[in-house]
Amino acid sequence: MRHKKKDRKLGRSSSHRKALMAALVCSLIEEKRIKTTLMKAKEAQPIADKMVTLGRRGTLASRRNAIAEIRREKIVAKLFNEIVPQFADRHGGYTRIVKLGRRRSDGSEMAILEWVGIAVPDKKKKKKTEKPEKTDAAA
Repeated sequence: MRHKKKDRKLGRSSSHRKALMAALVCSLIEEKRIKTTLMKAKEAQPIADKMVTLGRRGTLASRRNAIAEIRREKIVAKLFNEIVPQFADRHGGYTRIVKLGRRRSDGSEMAILEWVGIAVPDKKKKKKTEKPEKTDAAA
């Protein structure tokens, strides 16, 4: 029986599981929203909330703890500089899980893990680049 067993193993070794969670949190910081299985989202959510809590402290030690957890300095810098200031007046509950239903191929429950109150940039819209006007210098 699994009485008082907190973590889900997700069918992986401990090092693989830690790397997976670090990658999920990094993707969440970069993309603002990720689509994954429900169990992975439930495991990654407390880690993401903990990273915001470390960012709110703002000390060097908390920055080093965040780097130790998610393993990428540029992502930690983005977390501390862009995401954490948006949660200055919020006390916990920085992320949400939205259930999507089952995946067609294998029936896994899918979910979206996203930040609360942060707008997600729309990837479908392409920015129009202005073309320089042609001059009649050659004529």
